[in-house]
Amino acid sequence: MNRESTYLSFDEAKRKLENYCAYQDRCHSEVVNKMFQLGITPQIHDDLLVHLIEHSFLNEERFAKSFVRGKHRLSAWGKNRITSELKFRDINHRLITLALAEIDDEEYYQTFDRISENKWNQLKDTDIQKKKQKFQAYLFRKGYAMSDIITKTQELESYSL
Repeated sequence: MNRESTYLSFDEAKRKLENYCAYQDRCHSEVVNKMFQLGITPQIHDDLLVHLIEHSFLNEERFAKSFVRGKHRLSAWGKNRITSELKFRDINHRLITLALAEIDDEEYYQTFDRISENKWNQLKDTDIQKKKQKFQAYLFRKGYAMSDIITKTQELESYSL
């Protein structure tokens, strides 16, 4: 079977990728993965990326900022987890720093307090050490700083005694 016949033309690929990027903000690595999924010939990858960038379908800064806002507000992720996820997507450090500025410090700590108190009240362990361990592991997985987690653990533990 001739492999070349399965590749999309430039115009077909451009249309599909424009729709893909218009649906939600994407980063470069997601678009490149999509190109391979769609069977787009590697020779036109760069031309397609240039087209998407020039026509504002692809913008890493916009992606990083919307990713940060969404993951913090909807999933209540902390800055550590957001940073590692953006690094995983090959977003550069300058853009990560710029995007993290989208989170207001007051909003960040309100979210941290809200999910901390909810999780603490949700845990029904009678052994306080197990409860603290589960609580801290949960917040650490969410991406919050260990110093904040320990402080919050001590605060909540003192209330429950």
